[in-house]
Amino acid sequence: MTDDVRALLERLRVQAAARVASSAVVLDELVHDREGSNDDDEHDPEGVTLSSEWSRLSALADAAASELRQVEDALARLDAGTYGVCAVCGRPIPIARLEVRPFATHCVACAEKLGR
Repeated sequence: MTDDVRALLERLRVQAAARVASSAVVLDELVHDREGSNDDDEHDPEGVTLSSEWSRLSALADAAASELRQVEDALARLDAGTYGVCAVCGRPIPIARLEVRPFATHCVACAEKLGR
């Protein structure tokens, strides 16, 4: 089972890292495309504003970076032998929860108490 979990987490890490890199490229392109431009895109009725696009892309980048950290933390717990153990109560995290959220750190009861 540990090998299967590790393989899943490694796949998730690769996917999240790719999203992080892709988001950085797109954000860099957005900045580059707008350099030196004095367009008043906030009042342009024809399209999405720079700030709206920046906010959307930043949120996607933040979500990907957060998932990458969670997956890397799960891999560290796997290496330490604490993967699948609730960080609050110390009981096992149900397999069904780990199947849905492989980087979960809390059992269902503790997650509910914490609002996660």
